[in-house]
Amino acid sequence: MALDKILSVGGKPGLFKLLTQTRSGFVGESLLDGKRVTVGLRNNVSVLSEIAIYTLEEEVPLREVFQKIKEKEGGKKTSVSHKAEKIELEEYFFEVLPNYDEDRVYASDIKKIVQWYNILVDNTLDDFSAPDSEDESSKSDEEE
Repeated sequence: MALDKILSVGGKPGLFKLLTQTRSGFVGESLLDGKRVTVGLRNNVSVLSEIAIYTLEEEVPLREVFQKIKEKEGGKKTSVSHKAEKIELEEYFFEVLPNYDEDRVYASDIKKIVQWYNILVDNTLDDFSAPDSEDESSKSDEEE
């Protein structure tokens, strides 16, 4: 399953698999506990394939960051917990993405990335290779 079917919903823990769209939003299934939820259009929803991480030169799609973590960890869960101290998370992320922009990528962002990666690996959704019809100019939509 591609990252364009995986969602993060503001105010709800974990990630959700998009099951179907409705007139008033969508129905998703939690990757943590398998429960189905209905999410309205007013909720802050981010599609993982549309999220990018700031580096000093450009924005790197989240898919590529996940792929770098997968290569570092040999396809297993991360060696650092998302509940680790800020400095430990920053050191880990610096190993994964050495040129990330420390002024615009916060410890809370790194926590989410580590947690999301581990959830995806737990659910065997760890194929982060680029889809064939990928739009090269993917941007972060988190502010909307």
